Amino acid sequence: MMRTSAPVEAPGPGAWEELVTTALLGTDRRALPAGVPGSRAPSALLDAAAVDTVRRRAGLRAAPALERPEPAPEDPRPALPEAAARRLSMLLADRPGVAGGGRRGTAPDLMELLPQWLAMANAHGYAAPPETLPALLDAARARTDLRPAALAFAGPRALWLARLNPDWRFALRAAPGGSAALPGPEDTDRIRQLWEEGLFAERVALLAAIRSRRPAAARELLAATWATERAEDRLMFLDSLRTGLGPDDEPFLEQALTDRSRNVRATAAELLSALPGSALAARMAERAAACVAVDPLRGTPTLVVEAPHACDPGMERDGVVPKAPAGRGERSWWLGQLLEAAPLGTWSARLGGRTPQEIVALPVADDWQGELHAAWCRAAVRQKDAQWARALLGTPAAPEAGGPGAVSLAERAKLLGTLGAAERAGWVAGFISAHGLSEAFQLLGVCAVPWAAPLGRAVVDALNIARDAGSYPWSFSGVMGLAERCLDPAEANRLDGLLAVPDEPEDASPGAGGYWAEAFQRLVTTLRLRSAMAEELRGG
Repeated sequence: MMRTSAPVEAPGPGAWEELVTTALLGTDRRALPAGVPGSRAPSALLDAAAVDTVRRRAGLRAAPALERPEPAPEDPRPALPEAAARRLSMLLADRPGVAGGGRRGTAPDLMELLPQWLAMANAHGYAAPPETLPALLDAARARTDLRPAALAFAGPRALWLARLNPDWRFALRAAPGGSAALPGPEDTDRIRQLWEEGLFAERVALLAAIRSRRPAAARELLAATWATERAEDRLMFLDSLRTGLGPDDEPFLEQALTDRSRNVRATAAELLSALPGSALAARMAERAAACVAVDPLRGTPTLVVEAPHACDPGMERDGVVPKAPAGRGERSWWLGQLLEAAPLGTWSARLGGRTPQEIVALPVADDWQGELHAAWCRAAVRQKDAQWARALLGTPAAPEAGGPGAVSLAERAKLLGTLGAAERAGWVAGFISAHGLSEAFQLLGVCAVPWAAPLGRAVVDALNIARDAGSYPWSFSGVMGLAERCLDPAEANRLDGLLAVPDEPEDASPGAGGYWAEAFQRLVTTLRLRSAMAEELRGG
């Protein structure tokens, strides 16, 4: 016989919590509001909950419709050629493989080619296909190095999408003005409003954009609110003056030397020391010159060094940090800062009219050579002095290729950055020819892409020598990866002879020959793919 439950009145508004409490405690410990007794209470509780659920759902009022978003802005740039659009979809669909030390095989790493593809597409001025924008923004979200090129390619529609999806908010932070284009140089009211009312990221972007076009206007904008800015903001704003730095910035930077923030003072001093004609540079030159001289009493001209015995208030005001790092002597720490900030033109007059090459070649007494030359390296980089950089680099074939002053690979890489692209590539090619690839990775990273022909040949020849010698192949994977992205695609045909598995010497690493064949096959395939990418973007 079918059991029937006693009718239960629907609970009134606000009674849902009572039902929940009764269910949690049990009907034997808490009676239903309707007073249903005994064994029928559990069924009555469920009936009441069902009735209240229907009542609550049926009683919902429709919410007012949201305002429809404005249509995405038009992108006036020309559309991608069809073949290039298909290639972009392939590059965006590729995902990095599982991390590990296994072989990569012969397939190109498509995600590593995406930055190069974006650079070429932007150079042609193409607009991104709308259907690729979500994947493009996802890729830029995952890789910050992609963001500038990806957002430039995505154009105004990227900002429209970013306002609709919180995952892509980075695009609003990266774009000047966030949701709007930067005001033009004549629109002073909008510039002032954005500068005074905008978010910090918007203000940084605005200042950088104005600085790149009108350095003086950017400096005046910053000066107008300088006294009211937070210390960490002043530091970021001051850093923007590196662009277009010139003598007209000196009065403002001299004023910043008295800032209450030590980091702001240090940055102002660094910028002033990059202006060889500044008053700070002259003060540093006087201090540094008092520390270094040629000893006239020695048979061979020798540099002698007398490091400062104290860090006085004037030195501190000019950016010298008084407290040395752990493990560093105070006097050598102060000396390095003075030498780094002094104009390099100081030394020829101070040291008998000698050229930078002659100065660097002089012996240095009392083990001061490392400190002296390392400081001159930093000065050459800061002042972008190619003549001193050449002297400190020395010849690439020198023992250890360190030159007399370059104390580390990082230092050599920075010095190379002061040279022109062709000279830089030639020096690194000479380094590789003389010393192989074991220390070349960091130096290759500062060379222009695609690599100049002499540099590309030097890299390929060194890889071939390593292969023939049976060298441990995985130690060259980093250089091989760089070659895939940086070698001129025209070199592909020259590499066909390296695709066969070589005979392995008796002392070779097991399986090295097969690895080398795979790596060269991947290199050739990648170069030909890069060539195809360029042709597709040309509309060929």
